[in-house]
Amino acid sequence: MNDNTQTDAGKAAQKPWLASYPEGVPEFIDIGTYQSVCEIFDESARRFADRPAFKNFGKTLTYGELEEHVAAFAAWCRHEAGLNKGDRIAVMMPNLLQYPVVVFGALRAGLVVVNTNPLYTERELEHQLSDSGATAIVVAEAFAHTVQGVIERTAVQTVVVSAFGDMLGFPKSLLVNLVVRHVKKLVPAWNIPGCVKLRDALSQGASLPATASQPGRDDIAFLQYTGGTTGVAKGAMLTHGNMTANVLQAHAWIISELEEGKEVIVTALPLYHIFALTANCLTFMRLGALNLLITNPRDLPAFVKDLSKTPFSVFTGVNTLFNALLAREDFQALDFSTLKVTLGGGMAVQEAVANRWKEVTGVTLIEAYGLTETSPAACMNPMNLGEFNHSIGLPISSTEASVRDPDNQPLPNGEPGELCIRGPQVMAGYWQRPEATAATIDADGWLHTGDIATLSDTGYVKIVDRLKDMILVSGFNVYPNEIEGVIAAMPEVLEVGAIGVQDDHSGEVVKVVIVKQDPSLTEEQIHAHCKENLTGYKRPKMIQFVDEIPKTNVGKILRRELREL
Repeated sequence: MNDNTQTDAGKAAQKPWLASYPEGVPEFIDIGTYQSVCEIFDESARRFADRPAFKNFGKTLTYGELEEHVAAFAAWCRHEAGLNKGDRIAVMMPNLLQYPVVVFGALRAGLVVVNTNPLYTERELEHQLSDSGATAIVVAEAFAHTVQGVIERTAVQTVVVSAFGDMLGFPKSLLVNLVVRHVKKLVPAWNIPGCVKLRDALSQGASLPATASQPGRDDIAFLQYTGGTTGVAKGAMLTHGNMTANVLQAHAWIISELEEGKEVIVTALPLYHIFALTANCLTFMRLGALNLLITNPRDLPAFVKDLSKTPFSVFTGVNTLFNALLAREDFQALDFSTLKVTLGGGMAVQEAVANRWKEVTGVTLIEAYGLTETSPAACMNPMNLGEFNHSIGLPISSTEASVRDPDNQPLPNGEPGELCIRGPQVMAGYWQRPEATAATIDADGWLHTGDIATLSDTGYVKIVDRLKDMILVSGFNVYPNEIEGVIAAMPEVLEVGAIGVQDDHSGEVVKVVIVKQDPSLTEEQIHAHCKENLTGYKRPKMIQFVDEIPKTNVGKILRRELREL
């Protein structure tokens, strides 16, 4: 055996996923391609100046128009607001045209963007603003009352308030603001002395000297706070290098199925969430795609109406969103002839939902996997996947995956253990939390995800469940994802969540919380179905029917709230 053959054999043993890579996907990406997220934006604004970039409420901004607004906001931040490189600015708004304006403007000014969920309570907002040390915030007016309630207890000195219709032009801006404020009554009363209107900031910035801070790869681009499904939210420090690496990794993976300057991606997931931020906003910006922004995806009739007006080619979402759409006849009646790619992430995709999506749209629902801490993409299935395969896919370019035991030792292929990830997209650490960082990223650079997974001989990774969500029944491990997948296959079930509850006899037992699709569904039917499909200790001992399952704004099931029901 020659040296080359030995090298190839060794590589196959250490990285079995490489043999399963789609044709044309490289083992490594060139992480030196960009120094910052700003360079990706500048390149796209130059190459696709006349192409549509973002569409919302029927209004479209081209890349060239976006560049003008971004330049104005960056100049205002530096020259008028007096913000300096490295200062933190919170952005608290849903998917609106002004979101990319503010974010890319802030990054150009050298600021660190603190993405903030607009549905936060005062307690949650105060924690994030105080923890991050943000000195400025841009907020949509519907959520300004929350800022008003906490601002005095934070370091925030500059507040910029935006109306929903700010970027829509007259008369549409007037109409949208009228509906939002007075018809739907979405804007509670607020009063923040000294605040600045976003429209005024952009007007002032347009006449100020241009600014560009040229951040470097090691500078923090985003403080992205972890989802809140477990414990107190921590700020993941995502550098410009982390973000640009992940854009290049995702681009290398998807480009075979897509065309530059021709794609339209449905962005229903909020851009303040890392999935939509990197996948929809940044990666598809590099492709010169149009982002169709959905401001309120929970308004399903309006959402489907938007989809009917704009032919779309790419759709990203989470399992609960896909499931909710598939339950609607108006969605099923849409024209899917232009749809090329559907990507699911953020939570486990259920087989029943994936099969139904393929049946309705004709397109395979491709599952991917990532974390806030990995910017987010770590594993993806091939874009030409024919059928749902119960896997989160292969570690993407420049990424290593390892399944490890509690002693941090690698396990043989096929054995479940904690999934660990290493690559250029792994965060720099948690903001001002060195102990939490050390507990998550080991000395060799492996990020310990907290997810239980297996790695196959062909390199495919399968998530078994969250380590913290695992249910222990009489010494046997039970994974909620498996229980939920089985019950979700029942056509009478709309949604299901599984948790463990204390039991004197077996330590824990399985409880399921179910939203009915068919009002006639009974506990007896659930028990009978589970008896056919699950071994005894996995079967739910408790069943509760509810009108709605508590979820994060992105659609992840909040298991801790299920336990409180």
